[in-house]
Amino acid sequence: MRVPLLVRARREPVRTSRRDMMDWIVLRIAETGLGVLPMIYVIAKFPAFATYPFFPPLAALGTAVFALGLWFIHRAQHDLGRSFSGHLEIRREHELITAGIYKSVRHPMYLGFLLWAVAQMLLLPNWIAGPAGLVGWTVLFVSRVVNEENMMIQEFGGQYRAYAERTARLIPRVF
Repeated sequence: MRVPLLVRARREPVRTSRRDMMDWIVLRIAETGLGVLPMIYVIAKFPAFATYPFFPPLAALGTAVFALGLWFIHRAQHDLGRSFSGHLEIRREHELITAGIYKSVRHPMYLGFLLWAVAQMLLLPNWIAGPAGLVGWTVLFVSRVVNEENMMIQEFGGQYRAYAERTARLIPRVF
């Protein structure tokens, strides 16, 4: 789902970048929690000692939550258009997007990945692989969101501040 957009994003000229070693490490931690460890568990049932009995109603709920998370990620990427980047970057012709899903949530992609992490806990009956996504997401969110917002303030100034005042970070009317 993200690959075509990431390929297109690489072709877009970058004006400002905050890509550094720390951001690379944070992304690898998130990928490990949200992708690598769950895949190892699904394929090899490792670590087996942390497995508990599968409960179908949780799996059904997890599937619904995962679908909602994927929708948020897709919608955010679609609404960003050419301003999309998988990194902390400002494109040469970057626009502040405040319509679509961004009218209600400042960080819908992070919300999508949070829902993915919650779904992972519901779908994988393993005390390590299940919550690994939430650990990965927390590291990603805590380390990146402030940098991302500071970069947007630097680029768009009062326009971004006004947007941030009227729009929740993750959950409308809550946070």
